[in-house]
Amino acid sequence: MTSPLSVNPAPSQNMLSINPSDHQVHEIYKLMVGLIVPRPVALVSTIDKDGVPNVAPFSFFSGVGSNPPTVLFCPTLRSSGDNRKDTLRNVEQTGEFVINIVSDSIAGAANATAADVGPEVDEFLLAGLTAIPGEVVNVPRVAESPAQFECKLLQIVFTGNVPGAGVVVIGEIVRFHVNAELEHNFRIDPAKLDAVGRMAGNTWVHTRERFELERPK
Repeated sequence: MTSPLSVNPAPSQNMLSINPSDHQVHEIYKLMVGLIVPRPVALVSTIDKDGVPNVAPFSFFSGVGSNPPTVLFCPTLRSSGDNRKDTLRNVEQTGEFVINIVSDSIAGAANATAADVGPEVDEFLLAGLTAIPGEVVNVPRVAESPAQFECKLLQIVFTGNVPGAGVVVIGEIVRFHVNAELEHNFRIDPAKLDAVGRMAGNTWVHTRERFELERPK
């Protein structure tokens, strides 16, 4: 006979229950970026159909799987003009992009690429970053980044068509570039990588304070 499910009583704390449909989009956005933390930062470089390069940071970014090696990042739809960000439009046009990992040494430059400028502006020049060619894709990489993933587009998923809706861009990594000082037997030294992450608002975090927990067998 199956034992009845044991349910522990709710903790005695003052919890808010929030229905997203009852609130403004910007309020829900603030909740999400304040609670989904820390978020790794993908500095995504692309190129448009006329060959103009673009680079911009995205903190809705994650790995998906390793066979094939797959990643995603998520631009959102804007409320004015062409609701597609330059990065999304470029990926739709070319089917290629590069994810450049953001270390502490280039955090300021990565942040500078978030400026709201026209598609004709080269953010590499704007942020003082060095563009170097990809080996497999026709998209420049960020030389100052400690690691870069050249990616081919697999799929784009729109979660909606209104301002604030997310767009999931899924790509297959077709070439890894990793600073040799970081890697040993395919393991990355987190101290040497010195990656940074995003919190809410203008707050970023380092990844220098770490602890270990042994996974249960």
